[in-house]
Amino acid sequence: MINHGKVESAVKPENTVMDEFSVWIASNIEEVTKTINDDGAEATFYTYDLVQYTKDEYIAKVSESNKNLEAQLLETQSGLTEIYEQMLSAASV
Repeated sequence: MINHGKVESAVKPENTVMDEFSVWIASNIEEVTKTINDDGAEATFYTYDLVQYTKDEYIAKVSESNKNLEAQLLETQSGLTEIYEQMLSAASV
């Protein structure tokens, strides 16, 4: 992973871009208007955080994220099952 930090572009970036070797993630995208000459002409630029992953790094990152989401889903399902069982036992009393 290479964190390129805060970068600036005249073109609005896509959140995720894949090329032959890397996956580029742009986050915290902000539109900025700047005066570009003495006449007061303005132009729109974009500042954002840019991180570059190798494809293998990105696959590992997504896989880990999926594992975390699966664990959270299992916890939610268990909690809902407990509530459902409590409702059933309360209704049968």
